[in-house]
Amino acid sequence: MQSRTPPARTGRPRSAAADAAILAATRDALVEIGWSRMSLGDVAQRAGVAKTTLYRRWAGKNELVVDAVAELFDELVLPDGDSLAADVVGVVLQFGELLQRPETRTALMAVVAESTSDPALRLRIRTAIVDRQKRLVLQGRARAQRRGELPYETEPAVAEQHADLIFDVIAGTVVHRALVSDGPVDEAWAKALAGLLIAGLPAAMG
Repeated sequence: MQSRTPPARTGRPRSAAADAAILAATRDALVEIGWSRMSLGDVAQRAGVAKTTLYRRWAGKNELVVDAVAELFDELVLPDGDSLAADVVGVVLQFGELLQRPETRTALMAVVAESTSDPALRLRIRTAIVDRQKRLVLQGRARAQRRGELPYETEPAVAEQHADLIFDVIAGTVVHRALVSDGPVDEAWAKALAGLLIAGLPAAMG
């Protein structure tokens, strides 16, 4: 009996260009008309796609906005510094610049406000933004450990806890500075934060 080759999947493949247009349109709509007035229909019109295209990709507005924010945070990179302090300062300055963009400020504040009463949205923020951006902490810590600036952890669970703590301290401080205190995230402030963080890290990780 001859084996049959499974039929090829039918239907249109997901378009990266359409996704990018939708996410950009989402950020534009948030800035121009705000969270409460924005609808998937408005985003579809701005992006030049059918509403069904959005619904095939995102279940609702919350998920769409989180992904629109996450795409912005994916622009962050670990700089090629020569020390842990330089790495921290470089990331902090990038983060501060990102938070000054109207689309980032509006989108991030909107999803955080909505997430206070939506556990599913908090989880999506965690997986789409926090867990993805923790890569910067992991890269920076590994580089600092190779330089001898930080000790190595022997327990994976402890290493994970330290990564969470470092991320929370840096991200939380920068977000508070930029969006709550409305202070400048400039080089002097970034260096002061890096100095404070590095002074305590060896003790916390020892």
